[in-house]
Amino acid sequence: MARDVRQLAEEIVAREGGYVDDPEDPGGATNHGVTIHTLRRLGRDLTGDGRVDRADVRALSRAQAVEIFLTDYFEAPGLGQLPEVLWPSVFDMYVNAGAQAVKILQRLLCQMGWPVAVDGVIGPQTAAAAQAAAGAAPEHIADAYGIARRNYYFQIADRRPASRKYARTRAGGKGGWIRRAEAFIAPRYHLSDADFRARVAAWG
Repeated sequence: MARDVRQLAEEIVAREGGYVDDPEDPGGATNHGVTIHTLRRLGRDLTGDGRVDRADVRALSRAQAVEIFLTDYFEAPGLGQLPEVLWPSVFDMYVNAGAQAVKILQRLLCQMGWPVAVDGVIGPQTAAAAQAAAGAAPEHIADAYGIARRNYYFQIADRRPASRKYARTRAGGKGGWIRRAEAFIAPRYHLSDADFRARVAAWG
């Protein structure tokens, strides 16, 4: 599956939306999916006032966000070493959760019988195991990763009540986290409304 990586980055920016500053989100002020922490790490003083703050986050353009994602969230962590079938979901998750995206993959590879270190780094071992796993289950590896990603979101919400609003809407349906994970999973593996409500029933 040949995919244009820039197109993937543009799709991520479109999913992320515009400026938000949720005090309960550890990422802090965010625009087009780029957090204030990322701008500070990269030293992007977009307003030229000598500091990187919320004004710089607001000033970030969609085009600048795309370039940051390509350079710092795809190329820098070496996502290109993974099978192309995994690029869309792992890239999207790396923007959302950093190296945790790779750890999710590494745990999955271990479960599939390709033991690798779960360190969040794509080295030769992880790259080779991912290629082998994709070769053995080409029709299933992307779905398996998407399901593992969905489970990761559920586990965060299980542990942290403040994060449940990202996994479940006020009306009780699937929240943004779950819908985002399922966007990369074949429909036959999506949770039904009843199964979703049963999964989150313990949250009250």
